[in-house]
Amino acid sequence: MPGEFEPHAGTWMAWPSRPEIWGDDFSEVKTDYARLARTIARFEPLTMAAPSAAAAEARRVCGESVQVVEIPIDDSWARDSGPTFLIDDRGGTTATAWTFNAWGGKYHPHDQDALFARRVAAYLQVPVASSAMVLEGGGIFSDGEGTLVTTETCLLNANRNPHMSKSDVESELKRMLGVHKVIWMPGDPTELETNGHIDGLMAFTAPGKALIEEISDPADERFEILRENRRALELATDAKGRRLQLTRIEEADASIAVGPRYCRSYVNFYTVNGAVIAPAYGIAADTRVEAVLTRAFPGRQVIMLPIGKIAVGGGGFHCITQQQPRAIA
Repeated sequence: MPGEFEPHAGTWMAWPSRPEIWGDDFSEVKTDYARLARTIARFEPLTMAAPSAAAAEARRVCGESVQVVEIPIDDSWARDSGPTFLIDDRGGTTATAWTFNAWGGKYHPHDQDALFARRVAAYLQVPVASSAMVLEGGGIFSDGEGTLVTTETCLLNANRNPHMSKSDVESELKRMLGVHKVIWMPGDPTELETNGHIDGLMAFTAPGKALIEEISDPADERFEILRENRRALELATDAKGRRLQLTRIEEADASIAVGPRYCRSYVNFYTVNGAVIAPAYGIAADTRVEAVLTRAFPGRQVIMLPIGKIAVGGGGFHCITQQQPRAIA
């Protein structure tokens, strides 16, 4: 499994398709998705999956720079229901299809999303490696050199894989993804939408280097939770035996949250060829985060893009994108 910061062949997204998540914001969310899609398309091909009934709307709102492909879907979180792409021993692309149960059975129906990864692979005409283990793409991060980071609150949750032990899960991650070392972070028991996905806590910027999200206010209920996650990374070594070089990235202030699911994670950015696209909340912290990302990704353009209403649904830019790495065959 390559690192997200490695060259992409393109990016996949899925058109907003579950109105009950967004309520009165549903129309505005589509505009926000399209703005992100067009921004990504400036740097690499962007493919938007949309059900047939919404394909014309997606094409109209997204514009000509975005390719819309008609694929049945239930929801719009391509990171989680989409394929995890791998580079095989010959340098070609393989799609990994995990078992998808809508974050522990939180949303119904989800039968189309459970087939989404395989349908994308069929569209691309690439091989599929399937696993019976329940996993969402937002629950794992790879450094591209054999190290994977995940969280206990998500992958060991009884609503995912109740019959698998920690060692069972770790063995399956290694078998499916070609990794040699799994680093376990505690996760976040207070985050109920995804049960503490890794992409709301940290992100690799290069092998051996990562950004870790922190809260500076000790009075915040999640202050200790994020500190313990940082400690787990500080004590770990990667597949190469290195201690990780960690850089702090702040979390947006709780005062901006709109609704119980609101995602205020700055580390939930998305890396594309030549750029980093991070959420902007219209607050002073946007400027500080831009400076952190500029230092963390030398040579890449940093784009602070308004998150809009996307965050109301419980995720950010990383949650709604899925990178397709560039084949090297």
